[in-house]
This record gives sequence, C-alpha cells and structure tokens, in this order.
Amino acid sequence: MSTDLPGQGADADPARPPMPTPAPMPTRSRPPSAPVDLRSGSLLFLAILAGILALYWARAIFIPIMLGLMISVALSPIVAVLERRLRVPRALGAAVLLLGALGAGTYAVYSLSDDAALLVEALPEAIQKVRETFEQQQGDPQGTIGKVKKAAAEIERAATKQTPAAPPTQGVTRVQIEAATFSLSNYMWSGTLGLAGAVGQVIAVTFIAYFLLASGTTFRRKLVRIAGPTFTRRRLTVQALDEITIQIQLYLLVQLLKAIIVGVASWLAFLWIGLNHAAVWGIAAAVLDLVPYIGLVVICASSGLVGFLQFGTFDMAILIAGVSFAIHGVESYLLTPWLTSQASRMNPVAVFLGVIAWGWLWGVWGLLLGMPILLVAKAVCDRIDELKPIGELLGS
Repeated sequence: MSTDLPGQGADADPARPPMPTPAPMPTRSRPPSAPVDLRSGSLLFLAILAGILALYWARAIFIPIMLGLMISVALSPIVAVLERRLRVPRALGAAVLLLGALGAGTYAVYSLSDDAALLVEALPEAIQKVRETFEQQQGDPQGTIGKVKKAAAEIERAATKQTPAAPPTQGVTRVQIEAATFSLSNYMWSGTLGLAGAVGQVIAVTFIAYFLLASGTTFRRKLVRIAGPTFTRRRLTVQALDEITIQIQLYLLVQLLKAIIVGVASWLAFLWIGLNHAAVWGIAAAVLDLVPYIGLVVICASSGLVGFLQFGTFDMAILIAGVSFAIHGVESYLLTPWLTSQASRMNPVAVFLGVIAWGWLWGVWGLLLGMPILLVAKAVCDRIDELKPIGELLGS
C-alpha cells in the first residue's frame, strides 16, 4: 500500500509547480497599558468607598434588617424546639415569642416608669447643686479650686509683665450675641416625631424578625442555591452559615450573661450603699453594658451625679461612681475576655477598631452590631481564597 502524500505519489504531475507557502501575518504591537495591579487596586478602593457611602446613607434600612436578623438567630432555637416537641407551627411560635418579648419589655418599662421619672426630674437639681458647690469652692481661697485659680492668676500676671501691651486697635465693630429662643411647641413636635420614628423602627424590626422566623430554612436554602451549582461551593456556603449562626448565638448568650451579672451586681451594690431607685440603676447598668465603651462612661457619670444630689458630698458621689466603675471593670477585664475566648476566636485589636468604625458609621447601633458583623465577615473570609488574609487578620 502506498503512503505517498497527495501530489507526491506516482500519479503526480512532475511538471506541476509546488504549492506556495503562505506568508506569516504581520503582528501588531499593542500600546502599553497600565499595570493590572494598579487598576485592580483603584477599582477595589472605589468599591470600598462606594460601600461605605451606601452603608452610611442607607443606615435607616440596614439597621432594622440587621436587628431583625439578630433577633431571628437568637430565637430560632426556641421556635425549632416548639415545632419539634410541642408540634407548634413556626408562624404561631414566632408570633407568641415576639409578642411575649414585646409585652415583657413594655411591662418592665411601665413598672419602672415612676422611678425613672423621679430620677429624670432630679437630674437638673443635681446639676444645679454641683454648680453651687463648685462656686463655693472657687470662693474659698484655701480650697483646692481656689489654690489652682490663684496659681493660674499668678502665671497669667507673670506672662503679662513679660509681654508688651499691644497698641489699641481702631474701628472695632461691636458684636452682640443673642441667645436662641426656646420654643416649647418645637421641642414637643421634635420629641413626638422622634417617638413616632422609634415606634416605627420597633415595628419594622419586629416584622422582619417574624418573617425570618416563620420562613424557617427558606432563606438558607436560597443562599445555598445562589452560591453556585458545584458541590464545593454549596458545601462551603453551608459551613459558613452554620458557623455564623453558632457564633452569633454564642455572642448573644455571652452578652446576656454579662448584662445580667452587671445589672444584679449594680443593684445589690447601690442597695447596700443606700442609693435611691437602686432597681432602676441596676436595669440601666445592664442595658448600658450592651453598648461598648460608651455605656460605662454614661452609667458612672449619671450615678455619681445622682449620688451627689442625694448625699450632698463629693465623697459619696466618687464612691458610687467608683463602685460602678469597679463592677464594669471586673466584667470588662476578667469576665468578658474569658467568655469571649470560649465563644469566638477574634483578635481584640481588630474587634476594637471594627466596632469603632461601625460606631462611626451607625452611631450607637453600630457599636451594638459591630461585633456580629465582624463575626459574619470572618466566617465568610475564611472560606474564600482571595479574602483569607482578611479572615486571618480578624482572627486571634
């Protein structure tokens, strides 16, 4: 059998010229472009900036959604137990739990409203008494404030002798500053709008939490489907969702235990000292303990101020503020690190900076929601190759 190629066998025409070889196409040189890293970095910076602006301007939408998610994650185990053990439908169990929580909160506020009103009414008197005491201290030349004032006057006199007097200026225009008038109607109107806005926020958060609880695992299944068709992506999504749920539930449990311990300890300490409305102060300490960094300052200053009003001495005011600071200090530096280390593996420096950043974006709500958002971010970053350095930075 002949294996000659076409045109090279016995039947080929020897007079036929060979086929010409096509000439290679000339290559065009591409113009120089910017490095890929520079363009990627610029796009990443613009994306981060756009995300920050969106989170800030749409905080009225994101904050209720985040609060609803937190409540649904916290109450989801109870709803699941009611559904499995007692055969209660999820919609009914979620409604009963949310209505019960709202009713308990309303009853607690109503039962303590009288003491809280007396406490609020006493604050202006306390401020006036502190002002009078300071004025008396300033008038006493042998007091601490009098000595500091005398030393400051001598320093100013010495500096005036060394500095030549400036020539008098001409053409000085007299400026008269008038105090802003207080309008009771405007104040009541703004207060009414603020109360209506708060009620609207509570209703929105309640409905979001209810629909999330009643839907069960519907949104979870949708997120798994959105993750991608491959088994690996769906498995990573399920792992991330499980870790987010567990971490947030443990975080909320830690915060609840901390608030209860601080509230009971503050109530017993103030009751032992003899401070009026000790129960109100205990509840206030428990609630403010949920606000990082700011709650301690508020509870120490306000309790010390009211203690000064009741007892009339700075020693008792310092004692009450010091007791409150000691309780929160033991909780912050001994109890919280141990509970947090048992519940999550987060870097304290990253947590501090992250919570401050969220507080700058969303105010007090950002301080409350900053830690759960960081937990979610770490769980997601640990399972995406491109974001693993961020997860390593957030981890301990």
